[in-house]
Amino acid sequence: MTLTELNSVSEREFVRVLGSVFEHSPWVAQESADARPFTSVDALHRVMVNVVERADDERKRDLIRAHPDLAGKAARKGTLTADSKQEQGGAGLDRLGEAEYERFHALNAAYKERFGFPFIIAVKGHTKEGILEAFEARLKNTQDAEKRRALAEVAKIARFRLAALIPSDS
Repeated sequence: MTLTELNSVSEREFVRVLGSVFEHSPWVAQESADARPFTSVDALHRVMVNVVERADDERKRDLIRAHPDLAGKAARKGTLTADSKQEQGGAGLDRLGEAEYERFHALNAAYKERFGFPFIIAVKGHTKEGILEAFEARLKNTQDAEKRRALAEVAKIARFRLAALIPSDS
């Protein structure tokens, strides 16, 4: 769908098309719909990120927690969203050996224990080795710093998803 088309569809269709841009959080698209028309995908993204920034802490936590563990149980069971499956696969997380899987599992558990939400990184352009390094480095962050970082990574993921959904020449 082009940006011009997206600007003219019903609110319901707008939410249907963009509801998965923020993982399991269609409320972001819902609360962005009234800001139409958008002049660019970047403008749309800015509005959506502003919706998240204005949300209360509980809603932000829920948004962060909506993301799956990297190379976690959902990935192994095949129950990831299509977007998450493609993103994790692009970084090679769907082709881990047993030792690599165990390392991701241990880091996921340590991260969740420390912060209370899953580790989030926009995996596009990252290797599994780079993701593991980021995991270990970010485990040293404070709670507040890591919450801000997680939300920044969520925004990056959303930008990549928007780029995949809406042609840049629209």
